[in-house]
Amino acid sequence: MTRPLCELLLTPEDMAAVDQAAAESGISSFGLMEKAGHAVAAAALRHFPEALRFVVLCGPGNNGGDGYVAARALWESGAAVSVFSLGKPQALKGDAARAFASCPIPGQDIAAYAPLSGDVVVDAIFGAGLARPVPEEVARLIGRVYKANVPVVAVDLPSGLDGLSGRILGAAFTAAYTVTFMTRKPGHLLMPGRELCGTLEVFDIGIPARIVQAHAKGQVAENTPAQWQASVPASLIETHKYKRGHLVVFSGSATATGAARMSAMAGLRAGAGLVTIASSQEAMGVNANLLTAVMLRQIETEKDLNAWLEDKRLTTFVLGPGFGIGKKARKFALALTNRHLVLDADGITSFREDPAQLFDAFAEGATRLVLTPHEGEFARLFPDIAVNYSLSKVQKAQAAAKRAHAAIVYKGADSVIAAPDGRALINTNAPSWLATAGSGDVLAGIIGGLLAQGMPTFEAAAAGVWLHGKAGQSAGKGLTAEDLVAHVRPL
Repeated sequence: MTRPLCELLLTPEDMAAVDQAAAESGISSFGLMEKAGHAVAAAALRHFPEALRFVVLCGPGNNGGDGYVAARALWESGAAVSVFSLGKPQALKGDAARAFASCPIPGQDIAAYAPLSGDVVVDAIFGAGLARPVPEEVARLIGRVYKANVPVVAVDLPSGLDGLSGRILGAAFTAAYTVTFMTRKPGHLLMPGRELCGTLEVFDIGIPARIVQAHAKGQVAENTPAQWQASVPASLIETHKYKRGHLVVFSGSATATGAARMSAMAGLRAGAGLVTIASSQEAMGVNANLLTAVMLRQIETEKDLNAWLEDKRLTTFVLGPGFGIGKKARKFALALTNRHLVLDADGITSFREDPAQLFDAFAEGATRLVLTPHEGEFARLFPDIAVNYSLSKVQKAQAAAKRAHAAIVYKGADSVIAAPDGRALINTNAPSWLATAGSGDVLAGIIGGLLAQGMPTFEAAAAGVWLHGKAGQSAGKGLTAEDLVAHVRPL
């Protein structure tokens, strides 16, 4: 089944191929530019009817061509319009040259623009295809606009942002609104691009869906229920707790038990039929005094764990929250290679000296391992990938998932979930106040709870991240991890 265009994410390279294919099919490329420019003008008028002047900043390519069309449309609507150009517009080629020739407003050099109160800037300097730092004169202009607090409407992507990675290339506009065409790009969702785009509007300018979909590789999308809803286990009337899975969460020492309890409760609330905390002897008393719905079992050594694993109903484990870093964590993780394992926090860091030991243990068969690193933990397991600046966050997560034969949850404000087969989802529903101590422990438990119920590894990881964001929205600002657990709901 083909996805609606609104669900697709195309790289700038793929979108350029779409434009070329549309032109080769007989569609007027200048007609598409006209529609794009008019969409920008309409958005600017709709959002800023009080503007005293629209200032259109036009670049040396087709993004600038969109700007010249927008300037003409704004002028024809009766608005006050000024145009400033980067470089010599007389040197433009193709559709951009035609757009410039049809613009009745005499332009000035971009360096001459001085922001005035009442201005609204239409940024049509560079689009999503920018792959190098902006010129110094553009960087200075961005600084002047930011200092003057002039609102910006960006065409395709705020100039200075990389459409593939969302990174700032030297300097970038902060837009109130961004108008893009046909589909979004990864840079619209990845940070800091998402924040700098402001409100994003996607306009259909008339390229047939079949052409767009033919160039959508389909491996990268936004993390929404549409991506994993079909994998959610059905709720049957005739069921029992073991059919909904048994999740085990390993506890830390007597002074570090809280993380495991939050993880365990999150797994229970996410729908696992049973949840047990596996605890050392020294932590048994603390855990016993604070547990009700969650069960408790003493597991002191690797021998204890292996004996318990003879119970095949123990399907899914969470190891890491508050557990402690070291040999015991490694031994326990490696004892679980035939089960589903969510490895988080201390569990991840325990393998920093020899990540291959972990990856090799889970290399065969179906994907059973979920890794949930934040930025620092990611660098401990994948140091060469982490420092490769040429890769976007999505590409780093994809490379890590393939190497580890694991579902990767590369955490952050723009968490990326990746599978070994190249699929990747960018999460966008997490509020900023989720960045609090214990939030990651809750996430690990949610993913574990979904895995225990039988969801495939990648889908469970993606659904868990989305549920985590949903719980954060429900809990509201000022939440603690305990508050967050209380707002976790099953799918």
